[in-house]
Amino acid sequence: MEKRSRVGIVGLSAERGWATMAHIPALRALADVFEIAGVANTSLVSAQAAAAAFDIPGAFASVAELVASPDIDVVVVTVKVPYHREVVAAALAAGKNVYCEWPLGNGLAEATELASLANETKTQAVVGTQAIASPEVQFIRKLVADGYVGEVLSSTYISAGVSWGEHIPRGDAYAMDSKNGATLLSVIGGHAIAAVQSVLGPIREVDAVLSQRRQAVSAIETGESILLNTPDHVMVNAVLESGAPLSLQLRGGLPRGIKLLWEINGTEGDLRITAAIEQAPVVNISPLRVEAGRKGEEGYIELEIPQSHDFGLEDAVAARNVAGIYRLMADDLRLGTHAAPSFDHALGIHKVLSAIEQSDQTGRRVRVG
Repeated sequence: MEKRSRVGIVGLSAERGWATMAHIPALRALADVFEIAGVANTSLVSAQAAAAAFDIPGAFASVAELVASPDIDVVVVTVKVPYHREVVAAALAAGKNVYCEWPLGNGLAEATELASLANETKTQAVVGTQAIASPEVQFIRKLVADGYVGEVLSSTYISAGVSWGEHIPRGDAYAMDSKNGATLLSVIGGHAIAAVQSVLGPIREVDAVLSQRRQAVSAIETGESILLNTPDHVMVNAVLESGAPLSLQLRGGLPRGIKLLWEINGTEGDLRITAAIEQAPVVNISPLRVEAGRKGEEGYIELEIPQSHDFGLEDAVAARNVAGIYRLMADDLRLGTHAAPSFDHALGIHKVLSAIEQSDQTGRRVRVG
C-alpha cells in the first residue's frame, strides 16, 4: 500500500456543516490514499470535540500549530469565506498542499493573491469546484467535445439559489451580506460557471443585472428576521469565446417547478440537464439527469450515465463530487499531473464574477479579465 496523505481539516464541526456532511465521508471513502490526521478550529475545545466525534487522532489549538505539524501533508480549508485568505496563506507558507473550498477568496483581489502565492510556493493548491468532478458533467463535456450536438449554437442555464430565499438555515446568516463573499452570485453562480466553462469553454464577455428583491429573510429554526444585504436574483447575458451566447439566471430560494435547467443547443442536437435530487438542485451536489434530442428526431430521450465513480457514497450525496476532487488531487500528487481544479482555475472564475459585478454597477457589457 502506498503512503497515504495525512489530512488536517480547518473548520470541522462536531455536529453540522459542510465539512461534516461532505469532506468526512469523502475522505473516508478514499482511505486508500488519505488519512484524516488532525483538526483545528477557533478553539482547542472545539477541535477536541470534532476530533472525538470523528475519531481523529490530532486536535490542534490553532491553525498555526496544524500547518506547522510534520504529521500533516494536506490542509483542508472549510471555514467561512472571510477566513479563507488567512488560513490558505498560512498553509502555503508552511509548504503544505491545500484543498480550499469555493469561493477561493473574498473577491478577486484575494483570489489573485492566493493564486500567486500557490504558484510561488509550487505546492499543490486545489479548489472545491466540485462540479468539475461530477460524473454527469464529465459525461456532458465528452458528448460536446465528441460533436454529439454539433456546433454549439447557444446555452441556457437556470438555477435555484437554495439559500437567499424567504427561509434560510440559521447557519447561512453570514451569507446574507455581500461583504462576507458568500453570495448567490459567488457560490451558486461560481459553481455554475465552473460547470459551464468546463463543458463549453471560457466566457468572453458579460452583460448583467443583479437585483435584491427581498429586504429580509427568516431563520428556519427560530423564525427570527435576518436583514438581507445582497442580491437574491442574478441575470447574465454572456458570450463564450466560441461566439455562442449564454443566458444564465439564478433565483434565490427554492422556487416551484424545475429548480435546475441547463440546455445546450447545437446544429446536430440538443442536451437538457436537470437535477435528479430536488432537495439539492445545484450542479456541484445533485446527480444530474441528462436528456438528448438529435436532429431529425422528436423530443428527448434520457441518456445513461457511465458511473465512473460513486465511491460508495449513494447515501451521502453531498460527498460524492467532493470525493471526486480528492481523487483527482491524489492522482496529481502521485503522478505529477494537473487534473484537479487549481487556484489558477479558481482565479479564472473569480474574474468572470468580477466582470458580472462590474457590468451590473456600470450598466455596460464587460469583457472578462
